[in-house]
Amino acid sequence: MAMKMNVLDWIVIVLVVIGALNWGLVGIFRYDVVKSIFGDMTTLTRIIYTLVGLSGLYLIFTVGKYNK
Repeated sequence: MAMKMNVLDWIVIVLVVIGALNWGLVGIFRYDVVKSIFGDMTTLTRIIYTLVGLSGLYLIFTVGKYNK
């Protein structure tokens, strides 16, 4: 039986997708959207990067529950 996704799961997926797209832009065009919007290593930028990283960790440990 497949598990239903809750609000936290959706937020995490959105953050990971945003992070992946941002890293793709950094890799291809050397353009960091987060830095452009919020500044170079401001407190808000660091919070966003931290949330994206924690979201990735969350997915690593929870992705298996959707495969059952």
